[in-house]
Amino acid sequence: MAMRTRLTEAFGIRHPIVLAPMDPASGGALAAAVSAAGGLGLIGCGYGNRELLESEFAKAGNQRVGCGFITWSMANDPVLLDMALAHKPAAMMLSFADPAPFAEKVRAAGVPLICQVHSLEHARRALDAGADVLVAQGTDAGGHGLTTRGTITLVPSVVDMVARERPEVLVLAAGGIADGRGIAAALMLGADGALLGTRFWATQEALIHPSAKARVLAATGDETVRTSVYDIVRNRAWPAAYTGRLMRNRFIETWHGREDELRGLAAEEREKVEAADRSGDHDVSNVTVGEAIGLVRDLPPAGALVERLVAETAAQLASVSRTLSAA
Repeated sequence: MAMRTRLTEAFGIRHPIVLAPMDPASGGALAAAVSAAGGLGLIGCGYGNRELLESEFAKAGNQRVGCGFITWSMANDPVLLDMALAHKPAAMMLSFADPAPFAEKVRAAGVPLICQVHSLEHARRALDAGADVLVAQGTDAGGHGLTTRGTITLVPSVVDMVARERPEVLVLAAGGIADGRGIAAALMLGADGALLGTRFWATQEALIHPSAKARVLAATGDETVRTSVYDIVRNRAWPAAYTGRLMRNRFIETWHGREDELRGLAAEEREKVEAADRSGDHDVSNVTVGEAIGLVRDLPPAGALVERLVAETAAQLASVSRTLSAA
């Protein structure tokens, strides 16, 4: 079974499903598995680490994968972009800062540029920079983002802007999508495909501690919160408007709302968090997932998950078609 959209035709893939370049979850093995199953896998280069970038591209083997950076962090070491482009990635995704300073280099390398956006202002800036694909991410998503727009209204707003101004540009929906119902909804909203994070976070190949994966299987979307406490304690200089959506735990309950006090104790608390990272104590270490955790109940291989998502999407679209035909 294959699902044809403008995205599948543009990238030569079988299904309109893209792996979010999550740091650290989306390593080379996970990206390769998604691509091998007919989607588009993106390695999460995240904050930027030269050694890690090379090792994860190596783990992807001969599969055609792309990658993604946290743009403002990559800007501290622009050689990272050169290193990634040297691998001739299937796409380059830039998120969380103005892509313009790097867009020409990506285009000159012949690599499609994907820009994640959280508002219409972001979308216009990405279009002006020459993006080939926009990822319209709502606040339902896990990890960092703005708190202003939900996926279901942001996506059609971006789709409409693109249709008016640069209709050749593709749009992906992101945020809260974890099954075929979500992918079908994204397509009905006018998107050319969906970018999934949390659902692929909970797969066998994801570079996440097993205890964190196990923790989300019984969780609901009500158990997430947007907060900056881990950015403070890990000394990550995120722009003030961005918070991260994470699963609630004891550390968040202790420090959320006490950010100024935490800044004064960051070094001491950082040692506790780093020790918890190593031991798998996720009452202290962060579990970075979105509201879609309430739809996650197993830890399949990523390839099998892609096949399941495609079947669910096709069934959902067929069901809607039958319902409308019978009405």
